[in-house]
Amino acid sequence: MSTSEIATVLAWHDALAAGDVDTLLDLSSDDVEVASVAGATQGIAALREWAQHSAPTLVPGRMFVHNGVIVVEQQASSAEQQLSHPIATSFRVVHDQVTSVFRHDNLQEALEATGLGVRDEVGDTAR
Repeated sequence: MSTSEIATVLAWHDALAAGDVDTLLDLSSDDVEVASVAGATQGIAALREWAQHSAPTLVPGRMFVHNGVIVVEQQASSAEQQLSHPIATSFRVVHDQVTSVFRHDNLQEALEATGLGVRDEVGDTAR
């Protein structure tokens, strides 16, 4: 497990929560892929558009890490939603930059898709 991979993903969450799109983009590769089961998009311009117009509020919880793949259990909400709901997102981090972000409907789905499991859970990530 790399502390820098975890730090990168936590900083990515912080930048998104603060609406700091410039920092979010700095933490992401130029060809970053942003995807969900509904489809995918790629590149900094697409990430900027998502962050400025479509991104939900994501509060990170449990984290699972192995070989540059990080799965984060999150509470997600948006301006339209009054309640938050659990989701999970898998990240790929290479050289301290997020190269892919894939939203999953739940933690189990994310762990199955990435091959991560309980053995990969990071200790307390509370900040």
